[in-house]
Amino acid sequence: MTGNDPLAGARACRLCAGAIPDPIRPVFQADPRARILVAGQAPGRKVQASGIPFDDASGERLRDWMGVDRTVFYDPARIAILPMAFCYPGKGKSGDLPPPPICAETWRDRLLAQLPDIRLTLVIGQYAMNWHLDTPHRTLTETVRHWRDFDAATLPLPHPSPRNNIWLAKNPWFGEELLPHLRGRVESALDA
Repeated sequence: MTGNDPLAGARACRLCAGAIPDPIRPVFQADPRARILVAGQAPGRKVQASGIPFDDASGERLRDWMGVDRTVFYDPARIAILPMAFCYPGKGKSGDLPPPPICAETWRDRLLAQLPDIRLTLVIGQYAMNWHLDTPHRTLTETVRHWRDFDAATLPLPHPSPRNNIWLAKNPWFGEELLPHLRGRVESALDA
């Protein structure tokens, strides 16, 4: 796997070949100069096809939440995007399958070590929360509701998928309290 360069190794990774749908095409963005880390779940089918992280309705909503445009979002020297798994895991009964653990077990620590200037980590969804948060709450809603309990450089978020429209409607505090704070933290991290 391409020697000692973890970024090149992860881009060439084929660990899940035969276990997940083709094509095996790791989708992530990283640069040692990045100030913000978006820690997500795994690419969906559309993102797997385009090869561009969050190149879908979820990405549009996430960029809106963050208060950034596509130019800023897709600048790897500003924003790193490292999902828990780099390839589309396939379809399950009620959505996409969970990210295969082998991806995070193999690459996560090695790639995070390549990002020394991260000032803010956006932890999106339960799988990322379980990895990145020392003490996530019992449910995703409780974890996000208690966002102030975590390190100031870490913000837990629900997935920005349109599938979560009902969650967003049931939790208006998210838009009223957390999103303004998120936008301010993003602006501060990018200006640092």
